[in-house]
Amino acid sequence: MLSRIGRPAVTAVGRCYTSISNNATSTLLQKTLIQNNNMLSGYGANTIRCTIFNIGGDMTAPSLEMKRDELVSKHGLLPRDLRKIEKSKHNDLVPSLLVRRNGILLSLLAHKALIKPDMVLIFDSVGSSISLNSTTQQNFITDLQRRLKNCGENAQVPDPLPYEFRVLEAIFTDALSNLTSELKVLLAMSDGILNDLEYNITRDKLRFLLIQNKKLSAFYKKSLLVRDMIDDLLEQDDVMCDMYLTDKANGRTHLDDDHDEVEMLLETYHNYIDEIVQMSENAISNVKTTEEVINIILDSNRNQLMLLGVRFSIGMLSLGGAIFVGSVYGMNLENLIEETNYGFTSAVVVGCISTVWLYVASIRKLHRLQKMTLLNPMDVVRKKK
Repeated sequence: MLSRIGRPAVTAVGRCYTSISNNATSTLLQKTLIQNNNMLSGYGANTIRCTIFNIGGDMTAPSLEMKRDELVSKHGLLPRDLRKIEKSKHNDLVPSLLVRRNGILLSLLAHKALIKPDMVLIFDSVGSSISLNSTTQQNFITDLQRRLKNCGENAQVPDPLPYEFRVLEAIFTDALSNLTSELKVLLAMSDGILNDLEYNITRDKLRFLLIQNKKLSAFYKKSLLVRDMIDDLLEQDDVMCDMYLTDKANGRTHLDDDHDEVEMLLETYHNYIDEIVQMSENAISNVKTTEEVINIILDSNRNQLMLLGVRFSIGMLSLGGAIFVGSVYGMNLENLIEETNYGFTSAVVVGCISTVWLYVASIRKLHRLQKMTLLNPMDVVRKKK
């Protein structure tokens, strides 16, 4: 009796223990995933990681984590301004340049920075696969420090641009350089697959061409957004005047037409990005033209296969005439043809003539249907006459 009673109790306890163990495991797994996500992001609960450079180009705070509230209050920003630079799972493709009272907040592709009259904050771009420790970012930081320290190729002549414009120039140069490198890779791959398709059209090559077309379209949209951002800046005189942070800090104000330096800077990079947009647009046009030609070739091959099937059907129909004559001649009916010496020969000749006549008449009709014109068929006949 005890064994009979104990077995269900043990089973119930085992089931309860299993459910508790599963719940604990799922909870632990969720906590682990959250911790891993935070570790991969490189951010705390409410912080943003950045690197600070002073007016001399020296790195004063590498990989500094700042709270959002501190960043907003200390640098005179709005909470909504941090949407472009705070943690995001996907890279923000829409570039923006916001001019505030004593700073410029720039989000350009993988670069996100807050430019001040005497410092610049370079934010870590989470989701763009480019961190502060990457080789690309290190090259950008090296170029930025070189520009800020005025130690270019000709160290005897310092850079006449203000501090904020040198930072903008470094960011624009690196961003457009990355776009140019990406475009070169896409063009090389697209040209290679287009050249291969001239000699052999396969399903794998067509699939690869479709993938390349999607990549080129995404790149075109990305570069077009950058050009549109620069266009908007060039149309806003007041924004370009407010971008003179150093003069504003020194008490000098710029009028609506006093922005030649920043206008020339933006126009230079506008021409550069416009060339990139045109090249990507031409590449997309070449791919689409190739796709249209391939579709025409495939349609032509499909039509040829259909015509081949129609010709076989016409041949079978033509043989039907000879079979009909032979079947009539071979019936067990009395006729005068069987009693003559030329009966069999006559049946064969009539069958062959009917076969040839049916085949020729059907082929002529088929050729007449194959001829396509934009005019009325009766008008074409009249012109020939």
